[in-house]
Amino acid sequence: MIRVAIVAASEIVRAGLTTLIRSSADMEPVVGLEAGQFEVLLAEIDQPDPDSLPDLLDLAERQQAAVVLLAEAAEERWIAEALRLGVRAILPRESGAAEIIAAVASAAAGLIVLHPQSLPAIMPAASSAAAPAPLAEELSAREIEVLRLMAEGLSNKLIAWRLGISEHTVKFHAGSILAELNAASRTEAVTAGIRRGLILL
Repeated sequence: MIRVAIVAASEIVRAGLTTLIRSSADMEPVVGLEAGQFEVLLAEIDQPDPDSLPDLLDLAERQQAAVVLLAEAAEERWIAEALRLGVRAILPRESGAAEIIAAVASAAAGLIVLHPQSLPAIMPAASSAAAPAPLAEELSAREIEVLRLMAEGLSNKLIAWRLGISEHTVKFHAGSILAELNAASRTEAVTAGIRRGLILL
């Protein structure tokens, strides 16, 4: 049984999503975000705002839950940033019941879900973001910033303060950096960054 917590500004939307989740034999809506453990956080957002993502992700991290967003048509940069921050699924607010149920199930299984209309937007964004750093196309511009501050010996808390982002976001980027550079520690990641020309001594 997949337990799903629901976040929505409108009480009507929240009630509708609760009924939808309850209609699935494999899912159970959670009443109240702090009522207990849940596997998926389903959030409906009126206006895509990158600053609101860390708060949702912090909430999901406490429950070790995947995040599924229902949002208005978003810009490609917002979609790319949301995925980099750890959002598992992004669907239009007008998505049908079957699409939402499938996205929740897929996110709970650890998969990434995007609506087909988002694909043409996200692919060019990915290639353009990689252009400034041809020697390390796997790292985003923000990840390179985090890597350089790691090289200065700053803690996650100080990196978060320096970049104006949450500590959770820094942890996520640090984990991605280690994985993408095939490094077992921060020291190895910094060494790899120096070799690739991402960090200047």
